[in-house]
Amino acid sequence: MTTTVVNHVVAGSDYVGESERTAPVFDPALGVATKEVRLASTADMDAAVKAAEAALPGWAGMSMTKRNQVLFRFRELLEAKKGELAEIITSEHGKVLSDALGEITRGQEVVEFACGLPHLLKGEFSLNASTGVDVYSLKQPLGVVGIISPFNFPAMVPMWFFPVAIAAGNTVILKPSEKDPSAANWMAALWKEAGLPDGVFNVVHGDKEAVDALLEHPTVQSISFVGSTPIARYVYETGARAGKRVQALGGAKNHMLVLPDADLDLVADSAVNAGFGSAGERCMAISVVVAVDPVGDELVQAISSKMSEIRVGDGRRSCDMGPLVTEAHRDKVASYIDIAEQDGASVVVDGRGVSPDGEAGGFWLGPTLVDKVPTSSKVYTEEIFGPVLSVVRVPSYDEGVELINSGAFGNGTAIFTNDGGAARKFVTDIEVGMVGVNVPIPVPMAYFSFGGWKHSLFGDSRAHGEEGFRFFTRQKVVTSRWLDPSHGGLNLGFPQN
Repeated sequence: MTTTVVNHVVAGSDYVGESERTAPVFDPALGVATKEVRLASTADMDAAVKAAEAALPGWAGMSMTKRNQVLFRFRELLEAKKGELAEIITSEHGKVLSDALGEITRGQEVVEFACGLPHLLKGEFSLNASTGVDVYSLKQPLGVVGIISPFNFPAMVPMWFFPVAIAAGNTVILKPSEKDPSAANWMAALWKEAGLPDGVFNVVHGDKEAVDALLEHPTVQSISFVGSTPIARYVYETGARAGKRVQALGGAKNHMLVLPDADLDLVADSAVNAGFGSAGERCMAISVVVAVDPVGDELVQAISSKMSEIRVGDGRRSCDMGPLVTEAHRDKVASYIDIAEQDGASVVVDGRGVSPDGEAGGFWLGPTLVDKVPTSSKVYTEEIFGPVLSVVRVPSYDEGVELINSGAFGNGTAIFTNDGGAARKFVTDIEVGMVGVNVPIPVPMAYFSFGGWKHSLFGDSRAHGEEGFRFFTRQKVVTSRWLDPSHGGLNLGFPQN
């Protein structure tokens, strides 16, 4: 059987490159490799950067009106064809079709935000700052920029960055995850259909060799990254050493604090939705429910009852949760259930014995609920990135906040309560970058910015929103004086008025 090969996309066309290395791309619901993806060499990355560099003057010099027309066309094509993209995502990542469509919709919101580029790229102007002297600022593109995106959101996460980068006049090299690479190529084809000049958006597939080549290439001006904390730290340090502007979004261990006055039916729905959507492979997934006494027993019962309704299976069927992305990742996530038992926690719902609506060879692991997890256990301290929801019990609000604030991560968190005063205090007290009040996954809208605190973010720039436009531009301030015929001749003193 002939296996489809996923090529790079450079200067608007398929690009094979010199590297002969490839990696398998699996259909997680079937458990079989359905494609091969090319893994770029350093020379292949250099060829893509040169194409992006060649396209830069024409794109950066194009009027904002014409650039905006391309973005609007991309948005309209994405809206019309997003079902195609959802099917690609499901076939390579495993998430159910409805979840894939939701991912695309959230990414499309950033495209729509970037369509406001004429306003977002405006500078400032001060008339007559000194006599006959005007001062104004310009926002200009960085140049060639790099994006390294993870497997869990092969469409949404790249769209956090490239619409803003392109709108600002930059040219882009996208290095997507080699686990689910085809979404990136599909979006490159959509850009070409929208009228984007060749070389403005390029896709280079690969592993660490490709990543290092992008991080160290002297022409690449910035790096945007989303992934695990150890790799985010590596990307930040390597890119910064190479003199690049870097935004590196890392891992998470997101808590949901539940006060005794909360609506437990709402809490149970929210915990299940936030914990097991996309099989828990979300950096914003709720992985720890912090139950304030005396609500623990009732809450665990409510959550486990809701979990019994989840249908696990092939995302192309009528299911709620799909498989995990690879066999190795599935086995790693399942190993945390063993650790929980060894550490004395109570496995209330065990997903290792799930009966999925799908092929036996799929990478299945059902939703798992673990109660009374010791905070010293790896189940609590490490990012699991799978459908394992932990419950930790605390005696008070203050101890719950202290527990959350003591963690290494600070990506997202939520409080569930009907007490407005407690919610308001939580928003102030908590040391986390994105906070939900009775909202379990507080991912900001596109016109705000996404990013956490502590080991969840390296660098000082967050994704999309106005911060995104600041990241992908550099400011120039001009002090200007046009002399009239009556100027007073030489004056070596510093201007005073």
